[in-house]
Amino acid sequence: MKKILILAASCMILFACSNEKKDETKKGETKTSSDGDKTPPQSEFADAKYTEWGKKMSAQLASGDVDGWLSNYADNAVYAWSSGDSLAGKPAIDKYWRDRRMNVIDSLTISNDIWLPLKVNTAQKGPDMPGIWLLSWYQVNAKYKNGKNLMFWVHTIHHFDANDKIDRSVQYIDMAPIKAALGK
Repeated sequence: MKKILILAASCMILFACSNEKKDETKKGETKTSSDGDKTPPQSEFADAKYTEWGKKMSAQLASGDVDGWLSNYADNAVYAWSSGDSLAGKPAIDKYWRDRRMNVIDSLTISNDIWLPLKVNTAQKGPDMPGIWLLSWYQVNAKYKNGKNLMFWVHTIHHFDANDKIDRSVQYIDMAPIKAALGK
């Protein structure tokens, strides 16, 4: 009798476990709660307007329109590089890029670009922030004022604040070939 009771209890536990509502969804799907509310996925594609803004910004910087390019940034923006260097505040970003674009770089061409606007609904485990992110990959051909030419690849990410201004940019770039071309 004891064995039958144990077997019956085990079957009831297994039956109860197999009937629990699963909270799993396939990637990209929206979860639906028991009351019918939809929970958005962790991330999803954002409006394509951010891609157009990114392309416009690239063209502005390439043409030397630092004022137009900088108008996309929030006053408290941070511009960081993969090397760990960073600039804090719009005036610091302006000073660096205006000097670099006007006094170091003679001409700049951006090509083979790829853009991905992403809306992060829920931050993951790292220091990422919810909101709109624009990820980009592109080839840069730069001619420096010292006459040297250089081609390199860049990956840049921008985060947009609630006013659609960039409050964080991170640029992933290998600075070694650039420093070599500049003789540093």
